Amino acid sequence: MAQPVVGVIMGSSSDWETMQHTCATLDELGVAYERRVVSAHRTPGLMADYASGAAERGLRVLIAGAGGAAHLPGMTAAHTDLPVLGVPVESHALKGMDSLLSIAQMPAGVPVGTLAIGRAGAINAALLAASIVALGDDGVRERLRAFRDAQTQTVLDHPDPTG
Repeated sequence: MAQPVVGVIMGSSSDWETMQHTCATLDELGVAYERRVVSAHRTPGLMADYASGAAERGLRVLIAGAGGAAHLPGMTAAHTDLPVLGVPVESHALKGMDSLLSIAQMPAGVPVGTLAIGRAGAINAALLAASIVALGDDGVRERLRAFRDAQTQTVLDHPDPTG
């Protein structure tokens, strides 16, 4: 098995419904990753250890999915120099707007790249992480290019939305 270069973390196992799309996209692109539940609120020590040790474990990018107060992406970014991409998980009460604003409103000096709420954000986080990894990996760059070319061809092959 290849050495993971992306860490995919989520605040709780219920976030898997969204974050599985991140992992499926990384699988499709052949980008090695690790995944786990790391809670900013229930396991803050684990979160700090995970983030602060990520670079020495060979990770190049962290993707953190969280709902509600969604502190995981920001707190992760506070403990690492690696790029952190935040995926707002849709919440029941506010449909993910709470998560989005929590992740997007980081103070100056602690950046988190914030993606769209839910499935689209989860997929785009994987694509953005692959783009970052591709800066130093020609194989990932080629697979990402092929993925985008296939998307283009799908649209060109199906111009009539009714089939």
